[in-house]
Amino acid sequence: MIAQELSVKVECSVSSLILIYAALGAGAGILAGMLGIGGGLVIVPMLVFTFSWQHFSDPVIMHLALGTSMASIIFTSVSSFLAHHKRGAVQWIVVRRIVAGILLGTFLGSCLAARMSTGFLKGFFVIFLYYVGAQMLVNRKPKPSRQIPGWPGMFVVGSVIGAFSSLVGIGGGTLSVPFMIWCNLSVHAAIGTSAAIGFPIAVAGALGYLYNGLYTPGLPEYSLGFIYLPALVGLVCASVLTAPLGVRLAHSLPVDRLKRVFALVLFVVATRMAYSLV
Repeated sequence: MIAQELSVKVECSVSSLILIYAALGAGAGILAGMLGIGGGLVIVPMLVFTFSWQHFSDPVIMHLALGTSMASIIFTSVSSFLAHHKRGAVQWIVVRRIVAGILLGTFLGSCLAARMSTGFLKGFFVIFLYYVGAQMLVNRKPKPSRQIPGWPGMFVVGSVIGAFSSLVGIGGGTLSVPFMIWCNLSVHAAIGTSAAIGFPIAVAGALGYLYNGLYTPGLPEYSLGFIYLPALVGLVCASVLTAPLGVRLAHSLPVDRLKRVFALVLFVVATRMAYSLV
């Protein structure tokens, strides 16, 4: 009888957590479609807060947040880039040029992150959030003659974007969107192409965190490497449904204003995470 009651409580607890993660995934899906960022900038800090609330082992919290974020972006990016593709906003030649560097940089970055402490990763993420927020507030115009580099240049760019993306658990849009706009792609084309680039980033990053997290002590139940499955299920179920809504918003709302609002959100989240480190 006691065992049955405990089983019911565990099931209810897991169900409640999945609903919490689904609410987070809904917001991440909208951001993924609207700004081409994969949603990781929102997912990672919220997962850190939720995992702390669940009293997970502190040394693995940040790694779980990064790995779970990467795994969820696999599904979010597909939903997002298909919706952008239907609107002709994905530059597939750019995707083909950058994908090899993306795969290599992301996998190596996830292997490096797995060997870093939670405190270091949190600090790195906080600095990155402040950088991205400031970047979104600055609207610098590129030189009219600047173009997307060739294969060698894009391999280097992809490796850098992939490595940084895996270290902070994002789909790469916070780096690839500004880069493509800097190379004179339109805002909508940059966002759509970034959504497509997020897929190989997420696949390589998720595999890296899964592999490097196997047999790690202190992982909670229902973990697969550094991927926490209840969170993944909740995030995916909601984000794949809301990503197309974000795409519609991206093509109908003033993107510059949205970026300014999002930048302020990033500053608040970064400050909250910095406070938790202190």
